[in-house]
Amino acid sequence: MIDYQHEVTKKLLEINTLKIQPSKPFTWASGWKAPIYCDNRKVLSFPAARDLVCRQFVRMVKEKYPDVEVIAGVATGAIAHGVLVAAELGLPFVYVRSKPKGHGLENMIEGHLEPGQKVVIIEDLVSTGGSSLKAAEAISGFGANVLGMLAIFTYNFSVAAENFEKARVELFTLSNYQILINLALEMGLISEDDVESLQRWHENPAEWGR
Repeated sequence: MIDYQHEVTKKLLEINTLKIQPSKPFTWASGWKAPIYCDNRKVLSFPAARDLVCRQFVRMVKEKYPDVEVIAGVATGAIAHGVLVAAELGLPFVYVRSKPKGHGLENMIEGHLEPGQKVVIIEDLVSTGGSSLKAAEAISGFGANVLGMLAIFTYNFSVAAENFEKARVELFTLSNYQILINLALEMGLISEDDVESLQRWHENPAEWGR
């Protein structure tokens, strides 16, 4: 576990952005039963957590994509995080809707973006990768160049890894599922029995809890 991943994951647990409840599972929008729920919108309400996430995103952008020209946020959860990163870097910002606006110009990308510009996408959460990669596809389809995507947290589902590889989009995250489980166990937030249940869910989330 890299130091910044440990620091970010611990902070997310402290502010209840990441919740683990194997005995009282959540129901995701997809209908899946899940022992874990991630709500990164909460990060914005806690200045120390918000600044930590922004600082680490900025560091990663500088380190991995020094020639970036535009920061893009995925609506709606990553818009604020993307704005903070763009402001810190002194770069333009755009955001990508989940679907084109149903009136006016019917934009899917909001803000000023030019074909050929180099873009780094900020995302708050990656599960299967579908909605995240839809945003990357919209930017590429516009004619801009997606350098990569940075996210706060990923569940590390194998289908997501496959989808990102297929789309040829690089993904780097500040925290992930395995780091969360290891740290939660270390902190006494879950038991060894919980870990077994959590691993079963991770292997087959669609069927877990039925």
